[in-house]
Amino acid sequence: MANPSPHGPNPPAEPPADPAADKHPNAGRNLPVAIGVGVLLGAILLGSVLFSKPLFVAVILAAVLVGIWEFNNAFLNRGIRLARTPVYASAVLSCVTSYVWGMQAQLAVFGFSIIAILIWRIRRGTEGYVKDVTASVFVTAYLPFMVGFVILSLVAPMGQQRVIVFFALTVSSDIGGYIAGVLFGKHPIAKQISPKKSWEGFAGSIAMQAAVGAWLFIWFFDAPWWQGVLTGMIMTVTATAGDFAESAVKRDLGVKDMSQLVPGHGGLMDRMDSLIPNAFVSWAMLTLFLGS
Repeated sequence: MANPSPHGPNPPAEPPADPAADKHPNAGRNLPVAIGVGVLLGAILLGSVLFSKPLFVAVILAAVLVGIWEFNNAFLNRGIRLARTPVYASAVLSCVTSYVWGMQAQLAVFGFSIIAILIWRIRRGTEGYVKDVTASVFVTAYLPFMVGFVILSLVAPMGQQRVIVFFALTVSSDIGGYIAGVLFGKHPIAKQISPKKSWEGFAGSIAMQAAVGAWLFIWFFDAPWWQGVLTGMIMTVTATAGDFAESAVKRDLGVKDMSQLVPGHGGLMDRMDSLIPNAFVSWAMLTLFLGS
Protein backbone atom coordinates (compact mmCIF):
# COMPACT_ATOMS: atom_id res chain seq x y z
CA MET A 1 0.00 0.00 0.00
CA ALA A 2 1.41 3.37 -0.97
CA ASN A 3 2.22 5.86 1.73
CA PRO A 4 -0.39 8.57 1.98
CA SER A 5 0.65 12.02 0.92
CA PRO A 6 1.66 14.21 3.84
CA HIS A 7 -0.49 16.92 2.29
CA GLY A 8 -3.68 14.84 2.27
CA PRO A 9 -5.56 13.55 -0.74
CA ASN A 10 -5.20 16.81 -2.64
CA PRO A 11 -1.68 18.24 -3.02
CA PRO A 12 -1.35 21.99 -2.56
CA ALA A 13 -1.92 24.12 -5.59
CA GLU A 14 1.05 25.67 -7.35
CA PRO A 15 1.83 29.16 -6.07
CA PRO A 16 0.13 31.80 -8.18
CA ALA A 17 2.23 33.31 -10.89
CA ASP A 18 3.45 36.83 -10.48
CA PRO A 19 0.77 39.00 -12.07
CA ALA A 20 3.39 41.59 -13.03
CA ALA A 21 5.26 38.93 -14.98
CA ASP A 22 2.06 37.98 -16.83
CA LYS A 23 1.31 41.57 -17.61
CA HIS A 24 4.82 42.34 -18.81
CA PRO A 25 6.39 39.03 -19.83
CA ASN A 26 9.36 40.72 -21.47
CA ALA A 27 10.34 42.92 -18.54
CA GLY A 28 12.89 40.45 -17.17
CA ARG A 29 14.14 42.43 -14.16
CA ASN A 30 13.15 44.41 -11.08
CA LEU A 31 12.18 47.59 -12.87
CA PRO A 32 12.04 50.05 -9.92
CA VAL A 33 15.45 48.95 -8.66
CA ALA A 34 16.92 48.97 -12.17
CA ILE A 35 15.60 52.48 -12.83
CA GLY A 36 16.85 53.79 -9.49
CA VAL A 37 20.34 52.39 -9.94
CA GLY A 38 20.43 53.53 -13.58
CA VAL A 39 19.52 57.08 -12.56
CA LEU A 40 22.22 57.04 -9.87
CA LEU A 41 24.89 55.85 -12.30
CA GLY A 42 23.76 58.42 -14.85
CA ALA A 43 23.94 61.19 -12.25
CA ILE A 44 27.50 60.19 -11.33
CA LEU A 45 28.59 60.25 -14.97
CA LEU A 46 26.78 63.48 -15.83
CA GLY A 47 27.90 65.24 -12.68
CA SER A 48 31.54 64.28 -13.16
CA VAL A 49 31.69 65.29 -16.82
CA LEU A 50 30.10 68.67 -16.06
CA PHE A 51 32.04 69.35 -12.87
CA SER A 52 35.57 68.26 -13.74
CA LYS A 53 37.15 66.52 -16.72
CA PRO A 54 39.86 64.81 -14.61
CA LEU A 55 37.14 63.55 -12.26
CA PHE A 56 35.26 62.09 -15.22
CA VAL A 57 38.44 60.34 -16.38
CA ALA A 58 38.78 58.88 -12.87
CA VAL A 59 35.18 57.63 -12.96
CA ILE A 60 35.74 56.00 -16.35
CA LEU A 61 38.97 54.40 -15.14
CA ALA A 62 37.18 52.98 -12.09
CA ALA A 63 34.50 51.49 -14.35
CA VAL A 64 37.13 49.90 -16.60
CA LEU A 65 38.96 48.39 -13.62
CA VAL A 66 35.72 46.91 -12.29
CA GLY A 67 34.96 45.53 -15.76
CA ILE A 68 38.35 43.82 -15.90
CA TRP A 69 37.71 42.30 -12.47
CA GLU A 70 34.35 40.95 -13.66
CA PHE A 71 35.89 39.50 -16.81
CA ASN A 72 38.66 37.87 -14.81
CA ASN A 73 36.16 36.11 -12.55
CA ALA A 74 34.00 35.03 -15.49
CA PHE A 75 36.97 33.60 -17.41
CA LEU A 76 37.97 31.55 -14.39
CA ASN A 77 34.77 29.53 -14.93
CA ARG A 78 36.44 28.13 -18.05
CA GLY A 79 39.88 27.75 -16.52
CA ILE A 80 41.18 30.85 -18.31
CA ARG A 81 43.51 33.11 -16.35
CA LEU A 82 44.08 36.68 -17.46
CA ALA A 83 47.50 38.27 -17.31
CA ARG A 84 46.01 40.64 -14.79
CA THR A 85 48.94 42.94 -14.06
CA PRO A 86 49.54 44.14 -17.65
CA VAL A 87 45.78 44.30 -18.32
CA TYR A 88 45.16 46.49 -15.26
CA ALA A 89 48.23 48.58 -16.08
CA SER A 90 46.92 49.05 -19.61
CA ALA A 91 43.65 50.42 -18.22
CA VAL A 92 45.42 53.03 -16.09
CA LEU A 93 47.90 54.07 -18.78
CA SER A 94 45.31 54.15 -21.55
CA CYS A 95 42.95 56.45 -19.67
CA VAL A 96 45.70 58.79 -18.48
CA THR A 97 47.67 59.02 -21.73
CA SER A 98 44.52 59.41 -23.87
CA TYR A 99 43.55 62.39 -21.75
CA VAL A 100 47.00 63.98 -21.73
CA TRP A 101 48.45 63.12 -25.16
CA GLY A 102 45.60 61.84 -27.32
CA MET A 103 45.19 59.03 -29.82
CA GLN A 104 48.82 58.31 -30.64
CA ALA A 105 49.54 57.68 -26.97
CA GLN A 106 46.45 55.46 -26.73
CA LEU A 107 47.65 53.35 -29.67
CA ALA A 108 51.16 53.13 -28.22
CA VAL A 109 49.82 51.92 -24.87
CA PHE A 110 47.71 49.27 -26.58
CA GLY A 111 50.67 47.97 -28.59
CA PHE A 112 53.00 47.81 -25.59
CA SER A 113 50.24 46.16 -23.56
CA ILE A 114 50.07 43.27 -26.01
CA ILE A 115 53.82 42.79 -25.79
CA ALA A 116 53.64 42.92 -22.00
CA ILE A 117 50.87 40.30 -21.95
CA LEU A 118 52.89 37.94 -24.16
CA ILE A 119 55.91 38.22 -21.89
CA TRP A 120 54.07 38.22 -18.56
CA ARG A 121 52.10 35.05 -19.26
CA ILE A 122 55.26 33.04 -20.03
CA ARG A 123 55.96 32.92 -16.29
CA ARG A 124 53.19 30.31 -15.87
CA GLY A 125 54.53 27.96 -18.54
CA THR A 126 53.14 26.89 -21.89
CA GLU A 127 49.99 25.01 -20.85
CA GLY A 128 46.99 27.21 -21.60
CA TYR A 129 49.28 29.93 -22.94
CA VAL A 130 47.29 30.63 -26.11
CA LYS A 131 43.87 30.85 -24.47
CA ASP A 132 45.17 32.97 -21.58
CA VAL A 133 46.96 35.39 -23.89
CA THR A 134 44.00 35.54 -26.27
CA ALA A 135 41.59 36.33 -23.45
CA SER A 136 43.95 38.95 -22.02
CA VAL A 137 44.37 40.72 -25.37
CA PHE A 138 40.59 40.56 -25.91
CA VAL A 139 39.88 42.22 -22.57
CA THR A 140 42.56 44.86 -23.18
CA ALA A 141 41.10 45.73 -26.58
CA TYR A 142 37.48 45.53 -25.43
CA LEU A 143 37.84 47.70 -22.32
CA PRO A 144 40.89 50.00 -22.00
CA PHE A 145 41.34 50.58 -25.73
CA MET A 146 37.69 50.98 -26.77
CA VAL A 147 36.68 52.98 -23.71
CA GLY A 148 39.63 55.27 -24.39
CA PHE A 149 37.60 56.80 -27.23
CA VAL A 150 35.26 58.36 -24.66
CA ILE A 151 38.26 60.22 -23.29
CA LEU A 152 39.32 61.24 -26.80
CA SER A 153 35.84 62.69 -27.26
CA LEU A 154 36.21 64.54 -23.96
CA VAL A 155 39.43 66.32 -24.99
CA ALA A 156 38.07 67.34 -28.41
CA PRO A 157 36.45 70.77 -28.93
CA MET A 158 33.09 70.89 -27.10
CA GLY A 159 34.20 67.67 -25.47
CA GLN A 160 31.73 67.71 -22.60
CA GLN A 161 28.84 68.07 -25.03
CA ARG A 162 30.22 65.22 -27.15
CA VAL A 163 30.37 62.92 -24.14
CA ILE A 164 26.85 63.87 -23.08
CA VAL A 165 25.57 63.11 -26.59
CA PHE A 166 27.34 59.74 -26.51
CA PHE A 167 25.69 58.74 -23.24
CA ALA A 168 22.30 60.24 -24.12
CA LEU A 169 22.08 58.45 -27.46
CA THR A 170 23.11 55.09 -26.02
CA VAL A 171 20.72 55.35 -23.09
CA SER A 172 17.87 56.45 -25.38
CA SER A 173 18.50 53.34 -27.46
CA ASP A 174 18.09 51.18 -24.35
CA ILE A 175 14.95 53.05 -23.26
CA GLY A 176 13.28 52.97 -26.69
CA GLY A 177 14.14 49.31 -27.16
CA TYR A 178 12.91 48.35 -23.70
CA ILE A 179 9.57 50.13 -24.02
CA ALA A 180 8.86 48.86 -27.53
CA GLY A 181 10.06 45.37 -26.64
CA VAL A 182 7.85 45.09 -23.56
CA LEU A 183 4.77 46.46 -25.31
CA PHE A 184 5.10 44.97 -28.78
CA GLY A 185 7.99 42.48 -28.81
CA LYS A 186 7.00 39.23 -30.53
CA HIS A 187 9.78 38.42 -32.98
CA PRO A 188 13.21 37.68 -31.43
CA ILE A 189 16.26 38.80 -33.37
CA ALA A 190 18.45 35.91 -32.18
CA LYS A 191 16.56 33.79 -29.66
CA GLN A 192 19.47 31.45 -28.98
CA ILE A 193 21.65 34.36 -27.80
CA SER A 194 19.32 36.94 -26.28
CA PRO A 195 15.66 35.80 -26.37
CA LYS A 196 14.28 39.09 -25.04
CA LYS A 197 15.73 41.23 -27.82
CA SER A 198 13.06 41.63 -30.49
CA TRP A 199 12.80 43.32 -33.85
CA GLU A 200 10.03 45.48 -32.44
CA GLY A 201 12.38 46.61 -29.66
CA PHE A 202 15.09 47.32 -32.23
CA ALA A 203 12.65 49.52 -34.17
CA GLY A 204 11.84 51.38 -30.95
CA SER A 205 15.55 51.92 -30.34
CA ILE A 206 16.05 53.38 -33.82
CA ALA A 207 13.04 55.70 -33.49
CA MET A 208 14.05 56.99 -30.07
CA GLN A 209 17.72 57.38 -30.87
CA ALA A 210 17.09 59.13 -34.19
CA ALA A 211 14.76 61.64 -32.53
CA VAL A 212 17.13 62.33 -29.65
CA GLY A 213 20.07 62.57 -32.05
CA ALA A 214 18.35 65.17 -34.22
CA TRP A 215 17.44 67.25 -31.15
CA LEU A 216 20.89 67.11 -29.54
CA PHE A 217 22.81 67.92 -32.73
CA ILE A 218 20.68 71.02 -33.27
CA TRP A 219 20.77 72.09 -29.61
CA PHE A 220 24.41 71.39 -28.71
CA PHE A 221 26.24 71.80 -31.99
CA ASP A 222 23.95 73.89 -34.20
CA ALA A 223 24.49 71.09 -36.73
CA PRO A 224 22.03 69.76 -39.36
CA TRP A 225 19.34 67.53 -37.88
CA TRP A 226 20.07 64.73 -40.35
CA GLN A 227 23.56 64.29 -38.91
CA GLY A 228 22.00 63.53 -35.54
CA VAL A 229 19.51 61.12 -37.10
CA LEU A 230 22.26 59.26 -38.98
CA THR A 231 24.50 59.13 -35.92
CA GLY A 232 21.62 57.87 -33.79
CA MET A 233 20.65 55.16 -36.25
CA ILE A 234 24.21 53.87 -36.63
CA MET A 235 24.70 53.87 -32.87
CA THR A 236 21.51 51.86 -32.48
CA VAL A 237 23.02 49.11 -34.64
CA THR A 238 26.32 49.10 -32.77
CA ALA A 239 24.65 49.28 -29.35
CA THR A 240 22.52 46.26 -30.24
CA ALA A 241 25.58 44.44 -31.58
CA GLY A 242 27.41 45.16 -28.35
CA ASP A 243 24.50 43.79 -26.35
CA PHE A 244 24.48 40.57 -28.37
CA ALA A 245 28.27 40.26 -28.16
CA GLU A 246 28.14 40.53 -24.37
CA SER A 247 25.36 37.92 -24.24
CA ALA A 248 27.40 35.58 -26.43
CA VAL A 249 30.43 35.98 -24.16
CA LYS A 250 28.38 35.22 -21.05
CA ARG A 251 26.80 32.13 -22.62
CA ASP A 252 30.18 30.86 -23.75
CA LEU A 253 31.61 31.38 -20.25
CA GLY A 254 28.57 29.84 -18.58
CA VAL A 255 27.51 32.87 -16.51
CA LYS A 256 24.13 34.60 -16.35
CA ASP A 257 25.49 37.96 -15.20
CA MET A 258 29.06 39.19 -15.09
CA SER A 259 28.60 39.80 -11.34
CA GLN A 260 25.98 40.94 -8.84
CA LEU A 261 27.66 44.27 -8.18
CA VAL A 262 24.89 46.51 -9.56
CA PRO A 263 21.44 45.85 -8.01
CA GLY A 264 18.76 45.25 -10.63
CA HIS A 265 21.31 45.07 -13.44
CA GLY A 266 23.79 42.30 -12.62
CA GLY A 267 27.38 43.34 -13.20
CA LEU A 268 28.76 46.65 -14.36
CA MET A 269 29.67 45.02 -17.68
CA ASP A 270 25.99 44.10 -18.09
CA ARG A 271 25.31 47.85 -18.24
CA MET A 272 28.35 48.77 -20.32
CA ASP A 273 27.73 46.30 -23.15
CA SER A 274 26.09 48.83 -25.46
CA LEU A 275 28.29 51.73 -24.31
CA ILE A 276 31.61 50.12 -25.28
CA PRO A 277 31.16 49.89 -29.07
CA ASN A 278 29.35 53.22 -29.08
CA ALA A 279 32.33 54.86 -27.41
CA PHE A 280 34.23 54.40 -30.65
CA VAL A 281 31.30 54.98 -33.02
CA SER A 282 30.22 58.22 -31.36
CA TRP A 283 33.81 59.50 -31.44
CA ALA A 284 34.10 58.58 -35.12
CA MET A 285 30.75 60.13 -36.14
CA LEU A 286 31.27 63.31 -34.14
CA THR A 287 34.80 63.65 -35.51
CA LEU A 288 33.44 63.20 -39.04
CA PHE A 289 30.72 65.84 -38.64
CA LEU A 290 32.31 68.27 -36.18
CA GLY A 291 36.04 67.73 -36.70
CA SER A 292 38.71 66.92 -34.13
